[in-house]
Amino acid sequence: MATELWGSQNSGDVAIKLTPDGHGRLEVFFNGEKIFDRKEDPDGYPDLTKVNELKMALAEKIYEFDAAVAGN
Repeated sequence: MATELWGSQNSGDVAIKLTPDGHGRLEVFFNGEKIFDRKEDPDGYPDLTKVNELKMALAEKIYEFDAAVAGN
């Protein structure tokens, strides 16, 4: 999943940090906002469809963030 998320952005544009927990946690955050939490998702671990949805959501948030920064 990390490779899918990282590979969807231009290298260097987005930092992806993985922190092993050992308790089955899998959370995805962008700019402090939780995008995905395996414990809260009824389907559990994301399949490829869910990973693609996360990639699109992250791309949209990155675009919005870049637009906000450019507007300042």
